[in-house]
Amino acid sequence: MKWAVVLLAIFGLSECLHKIPLYKGKSAREALKEKGLLEKFMKNHPYNPSIKFNSALAQIANEPLTNDYDLSYYGIISIGTPPQSFKVIFDTGSSNLWVPSVYCNSYACTNHNKFNPAQSSTYRATSQTISVQYGTGAMTGILGYDTVTVGSLVDTNQIFGLSENEPGSFLYYVEFDGILGLAYPSISSSSATPVFDNMMSEGLVAQDLFSFYLSRNSQAGSVVTFGGFDSAYYTGSIQWIPLSSETYWQITVQNVMVNGQVVACASGCQAIVDTGTSMLVGDSSNINNILSWVGISKDQNGQYSVNCNNIGSMPDVTFVINGAQFALPASAYVMQTSSGCSSGFSPSSDQLWILGDVFIREWYSIFDRGNNMVGLAKAV
Repeated sequence: MKWAVVLLAIFGLSECLHKIPLYKGKSAREALKEKGLLEKFMKNHPYNPSIKFNSALAQIANEPLTNDYDLSYYGIISIGTPPQSFKVIFDTGSSNLWVPSVYCNSYACTNHNKFNPAQSSTYRATSQTISVQYGTGAMTGILGYDTVTVGSLVDTNQIFGLSENEPGSFLYYVEFDGILGLAYPSISSSSATPVFDNMMSEGLVAQDLFSFYLSRNSQAGSVVTFGGFDSAYYTGSIQWIPLSSETYWQITVQNVMVNGQVVACASGCQAIVDTGTSMLVGDSSNINNILSWVGISKDQNGQYSVNCNNIGSMPDVTFVINGAQFALPASAYVMQTSSGCSSGFSPSSDQLWILGDVFIREWYSIFDRGNNMVGLAKAV
């Protein structure tokens, strides 16, 4: 698994869990018709002939997400029979599902829900192991199969990781228990089939895509939608961007502009759209140039602090992708808390950019496995 979850995982306070179920238990056609969206939905999808409205199982299913201080977004799934509940990050930057287990004695497991296979009548053990790498070490464990329920979707034959060792102490302090990866099978540890691949192969979703709306300022209402997307969460048209690699949700950024001037990625750069990373990450030289252009510099403690009073006068940072412009106003790329303001950009030694939650909060994101594209539209 990618290193990026570490960026958000060191933060662990959470507000109350908000559940706003939409479309649950209904067929795609029923849900869209009820919302008055069926005609528009069909009109907007002429390119995809594989809509499975005839499947008795196919649905559009929403999973509410809790916004944990704009640092992470997690929802609740269940595993086993009877169901055992877990809070998980729905992470487009990785591909494995794993949760803590009763076999784990690490410090990080002591205050989280732990899966007990002995209490599930549908659990099937394997002899396979799994190792997921983090910046502070590896999560290691075993693989097993069981029923995984996400919203109203019931995946009866899902392989997942049961942790035996979890790295360091950072996972102790987070609210979520585990990770549900939504990237491609090609980067799945131990070649474990990702959850959404099973959903597709079992015909559980109306379309082979899912979408994210991430709320701002710790507000309720964040949601991941499996099998469709909802025009209530965006305005204007959707810009469809072909993937440059079917590993992460990787796309090509043509350049980054401030005040009409190209300030980063002048020759293009690769980026992943990643719900599991809280910030917007890029290589140090490009990020530092962007920060200079918008007037952010390091303070005496080496932190990229921002005068909150300056937000209204700071320029947009615009990403040019597939010929379209995706602007981030200062209110998006400056993170505001009760203790002050700081940059939502994070320099990295890696050349692969990460368009994390800072970006996705502004741009409703659709992840289309059927056509290997990302759709972006202005979030409401």
